[in-house]
Parts: sequence; C-alpha cells; structure tokens
Amino acid sequence: MLILWIVIFIISLIALVKGSDWLISSAEKIGLALGFSPFIVGVTIVSIGTSFPELISSLAATFKGVTEVVAANAIGSNIANILLIVGISAVIGRRLVVTKSLIDLDLPLLAIATVLFLGVVWDKKITFGESLLMLATYMVYLLYTAFHKDTEDTDEIYEVLPSRRERREHIAVQKKETLVRPKLSSKDFIMLILGIIGLFFGAKYLIEALVKLSEILNVATGVITITAVAFGTSLPELLVSAKAAFQKKSEISLGNIFGSNIFNAFVVIGFPGLFSLLSVDNQTFAIGVPTMAFATFLFIISGISRRIHIWEGLFYLSIYILFIAKLFNWF
Repeated sequence: MLILWIVIFIISLIALVKGSDWLISSAEKIGLALGFSPFIVGVTIVSIGTSFPELISSLAATFKGVTEVVAANAIGSNIANILLIVGISAVIGRRLVVTKSLIDLDLPLLAIATVLFLGVVWDKKITFGESLLMLATYMVYLLYTAFHKDTEDTDEIYEVLPSRRERREHIAVQKKETLVRPKLSSKDFIMLILGIIGLFFGAKYLIEALVKLSEILNVATGVITITAVAFGTSLPELLVSAKAAFQKKSEISLGNIFGSNIFNAFVVIGFPGLFSLLSVDNQTFAIGVPTMAFATFLFIISGISRRIHIWEGLFYLSIYILFIAKLFNWF
C-alpha cells in the first residue's frame, strides 16, 4: 500500500508540473497571437507560470480540507527556491553576478513581502482579511512591474552597441519581434486542454496521496508538503535557474527567484485563503518559518553585494540539508 501511494504521489507530481508547463507554453503563444505585447505576456503568464503548481496544489488542498498544506507549500517552496535552487545555480555557474542594482527596489520589496508574510502566519492561522491584504499587495507589485521603467537596460545596450547604426538596427529588430505574431495551430489548443487536465488530476491525486502517506508513515502532512511537495513544485524554478546559471545569465537565474518567492508569499497563500481559514502546523511554524526568514535574510545580504560565489552556494545547500534533517529528526 505504501509503495502504491508513493507511485501515485510521484506520478501526480509529474502530471502537475508537466501540465503547468504545457498550459503556460500554449497560453503564452495564444496570448502573443491574439496581439498582447510580449511584455504583458511575460509579466502575467510567464512570471506566474513557474509558480502555478504551488497555487493549484494549494487550492486542491484547501477544497479537500487539508488547509495546513497551503502554508507549508509556500514556505517550503520559498526555502527551496533560495537555499536549494540558488545554491545549485551558484555551484553550476561558479559565480552569479547581477549587473543591475537590486538595493533600490527589488531587495526592499522582497524584504517587505517576507515581513508581511511572517506577520500574517505569526498566530498560526490565515484569515480572509489577511488573504485579501496579501492579494492586494501582490497587485501593487504587478503594477510596479508593469509601469516601472528601468533605464539600465538602455545603458547596457549603448555600451555593447557603440555605433549609431548598430543601435538603430537593434531597435528595428526589437520592433519587428514585437510586431510579429506567431501562427496558431490545433496543437496549441490541444496542449492547452491537456495542460488543464494535467493540473486538475495531478493536484487532485497529489493531495490524496499526501494525506494517505502522512497516515501510513505517521508523519504530519505539513512535513511531507514542506519537503517533497515543495521540492517537486519548485522543479520549474530549478530548471530555469540552473539552465540560466550554466549559460552565465545570472539576472534570469536570480530574477526568477525574486518573482517566484513574492508570488508564493502573497498569491499561493492569499488566493486559497479566500475560500477557507488556513492553519499552520507546529513543525512548519517552529522550523519552516524561521528557516524561511533566515534564508531570505541571507539572500538579501548576497543581493546587496550583487554576486553569489560557489562557496556561498555550497553554504546555502548545507543549510537546506540541515533544514530537512531537523524536520525528520535525523540528527
């Protein structure tokens, strides 16, 4: 029986992550074909896409009445994003360097999001009003993303393309890429439908398997969620960040973590909280919450220096191993 539910858990997790991938890729192409700008598609569909598995699994848990899964999922994903994914990315890339100054707005936004999140979970429950507050705060973050103009990108282009002719050609290519709409085929709509089906059944059976495994192993559902589910639903972020680090695109690798963690803190908890009072189990509160706060603090310190070396990455991974060990009382 244990083996059966482990297999169901793994298959459901794969279906959830793969369904999210199909849904986002097809929705992105359909959005561009309908005339939405690449920027708007990026801000909405792509930026939210890598965190979609966390949101869907949290909603499924809420409707099943397993409300402690929601906070454990968000907290575990944020911990994995920083300690595991940034750690692995730093080891793969040997050094992550960000040219953009993060101290002006990005790091304060992450710090504010974390402080607000900690204040919400401090009493071990998340109410309807707190959920509304978190969703409203995320809307402010989206508006900032949509309307904030970053002049540093232009400066970098002028440094790389010094001649006036090259600059004009670069701008012309950008405009051409913006105006070209991809052609849709029946495959895009089939992938969209398959993605939705994968998300629905993946989330449904993932939560069922999670509850059964917690009963069989006599382990709190929050512990399995904050480790196995959080790791599984963070796989899209891991793949994106690790690939970007390998290609020496550190901004993408770290920027992905910024957006995902803010989405997890506000939406993954805020949206399910509209439908039910959410609870935070004891181990998630005692171990998960302090670890997330400490990991975010380390990430902010690294962000100020705008570089994360391989040794810092190994240090991050060591803390993540300690976190897992404490949850399961290994040592």
